[in-house]
Order: sequence, then C-alpha cells, then structure tokens
Amino acid sequence: MPKKKNILLTGATGIMGFEGLKQLLENESHWITLLVRPSKKNRKKLKYYLKHERVNVVWGNLQCYEDVLKAVTGMDIVLHLGGMVSPKADKYPEMTLNVNVLAAINIVKAVKAQPDADRIKIVYIGSVAQLGHKEPPEHFAAAGDRMNPAQLDHYAVSKIMAEQVIAESGLKHWVSLRQSGILYPELVKNGMNPIMFHVPLKGVLEWATVEDSGRLLVKLCENEMPEEFWRKFYNISSGKSFRLVNYEFITKLLHVIHCPPPEKIFEPNWFATKNFHGCWYSDADLLENYLNFRNNISCDDYFQNVMGKGVPWYFKLVKIVPAKLIKMIMCKIVHDKNTGIMHQIKNNDLKKIEIYFGSLEAWKKIPSWKNFDRIRPSEEAICKNKNDIIYKPVQNWDLQDMQQIALLYGGKCLSESMSKGDVETALLWENSNGCSFYASPRYVVLGGFFPDARLWLDLEKGKQILGDNHFAN
Repeated sequence: MPKKKNILLTGATGIMGFEGLKQLLENESHWITLLVRPSKKNRKKLKYYLKHERVNVVWGNLQCYEDVLKAVTGMDIVLHLGGMVSPKADKYPEMTLNVNVLAAINIVKAVKAQPDADRIKIVYIGSVAQLGHKEPPEHFAAAGDRMNPAQLDHYAVSKIMAEQVIAESGLKHWVSLRQSGILYPELVKNGMNPIMFHVPLKGVLEWATVEDSGRLLVKLCENEMPEEFWRKFYNISSGKSFRLVNYEFITKLLHVIHCPPPEKIFEPNWFATKNFHGCWYSDADLLENYLNFRNNISCDDYFQNVMGKGVPWYFKLVKIVPAKLIKMIMCKIVHDKNTGIMHQIKNNDLKKIEIYFGSLEAWKKIPSWKNFDRIRPSEEAICKNKNDIIYKPVQNWDLQDMQQIALLYGGKCLSESMSKGDVETALLWENSNGCSFYASPRYVVLGGFFPDARLWLDLEKGKQILGDNHFAN
C-alpha cells in the first residue's frame, strides 16, 4: 500500500478549506494537520473533527513562525488557504497585510527549515481579485496577463504580495491557484452586504462551486503531479457553464431566495460601474486537464438543486413581502455610511465617485432599467496585450525576451545580462513611471507581475507596514 501522506491545511474554517477538509477525510490515505486560531467560533465549527483519528490540530496563528514551523514539520503537502478575505479585509487593511503576507513568509521559512524542503509541495490559493476588473469586449483573462487589482482593494494587494513570496521562494515544488468567486449554498444567507453594490452589473465572473474547489484539493493530494505542473499559476473555475454576467448572477440568486427580480428592488445607478474584479478565463481548462476535479453540473442545475438547499425556510416568507418594502431595505444597505456606494454619491465624495463611476457626470448618465443593456458578451476570448512569450519553452527564454515583455507593458528590463533559461534569478525592471523593482522572469511572464505606478506604490506601502527586513531575501 502507498504511504499515507501528511497534509497541512490552513484556512480549514473558511468556505473552501472546510469543504476540502470534509472531502479529504473521505480518503483514508491522508493524515491531516490543521493550523487554526483557537477562537470559540473555530472550536465550535471543528468540534466534530477534533476527535477524528486522522486529524491533528495545531492551535496557533499564521503570523507566529513557531506555530507555523510546528505545523509544517513532517508534512508532505502544504495546502495554504488561510488568511483574511473580504469584506472583513476591506475594513482592516493593515491587519489583512500582516495576516496574509506574513503567513506566506512563515510557511516558506518553515518549509526551508525542513531537511528535505524540495520534496514538500506548497499549494497556494490566490485570487481572481489579483487580475482586477475586466469588461467587454476585453472580459477574458489568463494567468499570464498583467495583474491590475482594483483601487482600494487591500485584499488583492495582500494576495499579490503573498503570492510573490511563494513564487520567488526558490523552492522546487509550489503552485499558485487563483480562486474565483465560490458558489456555496450558504451564500444565499451571507450575500446581503454593502459590498454587493460595488459589483458592476455588466461585469463578469467565471464562478467555481465549493464542491469542485474541495475536490481540487483532494486531487492535488491524491495525484502525483508531473514536474511540469509545478512553479506555475493556474485559474480555478467550474467551467464555461459558470460564466455569468453579474446581472445574471444577481437575478439567479434573487430567484433562489424567493425575491423579486433586480428591476423590482434595485436601481441600476446603485451599482458601481468600475473598480471591482472579475473576468472569464481563456485558460481555466488547463487545471481541469491536469486534475479532472469538476463535477460537470451545469450552472442552472447548481442554482436550482444545490443553492436552493441553503435557503432557510423563513426565506419563503419573502414571497409575501411587497417589493417596495424590500427595495426600502436594499436602499438602506446601499446608503451604508462605511462602504455604501450611494453614501458616497450623497456626500459628494468626488474621489470615490471617480474610482467607482469615472465621474459624477458618468453616474448621472447611467440608464434606467428600461434602457439597460442585457446583451450577453461574446464567448470568444479577446485578450489585450497578449503575452506570446508565455508559449515559448522556458529553457529558451533570454534577455531579449524579457526586454520585449517590459516593452509590452511600457517599461524596461534594466538588467544587462541573463543566463538563457534562468527564469528564477530576479532581474531589475522599470515600469512606465520610472519605478524600479526586482522580479524573476517566471513571475513576470507566467504570473503577470509588472506593477504600474499605483500598484507599485501599494506594494511599497505594504512592505513598509510589514517591515523591509521580511523581504531581505
């Protein structure tokens, strides 16, 4: 019999992590260690699993190296899902940086402290938020496309910084899987938050189901992945059927919870038109081809047969609530004084109005539902500034290729030499604003890391908050 694998799972109390834990325990070939904060909420959620013979819990903190080292020691695979996510991450930007980035730093450090570090596999879960907002006709993206997160998206910046720690670690076996929006039954109860109005109605997202996401983790642990799989970046989704326009998603979700359609309870100008995140993927099938993790249920069937199960009985009472009353409740949410879009309009916050709408005049021109364009965008992938070098064998990459990549992004490769095929050694780059940074050819070409002036400044601020000593190597 094959030897049982020792698996470390962080973020086990999160949406994807908890589903992964449940599915991993269905296979008796795994020993699972969880690194979990010792909160009352976490203890309650994991109560059943604390007694499981194949589960070991390390009560600790991802920000504490000693806790991470204890959890990592003896592991074969590290599934790193833990960290702060939105909307909480939006309220506490500095805490988000500290948690998400220090966690990655501590994991890399702990793996390197093992006598057989190159044997250990690190699976890092990134985010679609790293790519930023895509809109038709350029609504498709791939892993190698330039990262351009939304303004004020501290979560996305933290995920980029954490991913860079993993990607530039020098370790032999790591992979970054950028997760999309996750569909899960409880979403119908958790979706009413002011951040919902930050999502442009005409924006797009290629969703992943929680079941597929959990199965993905299982497949990564069960399969012996070929060497070519590692040290790359992949996008996670449940396939083409789950490509939705945000208007379509809202309509489906409202139907599941017995609410009237968007036209009855919202106004189109309650929703931002810019500066969120989301895209359809031109390359999501790459991960499916390696792991075969999708259940292949259609999006319509998932909403009807799975999402519907998460609806509490009392939601059925919504059927008898007048649409005008529901609209009044939604109006209160969109006017939330902290993150409400209409609160910014009401208070003439021109800076944020520009970020989310382009200008006050642009907001005033948002059409009514009568003139709202419901035409679905093309399924044909059109990607701007496509990075063709991504298709060239890495062993053939040279300095001229890097100079071409930099030119593509309006910058320069300042390094004067590069050994052919050396994609790990960091080179010196300069963006179009004259800001310089170091990054490996691998991360620039395959990961899309070439920060513009705004992202560069966010990354520099993040380093200052964390302390430059963390990034010395």
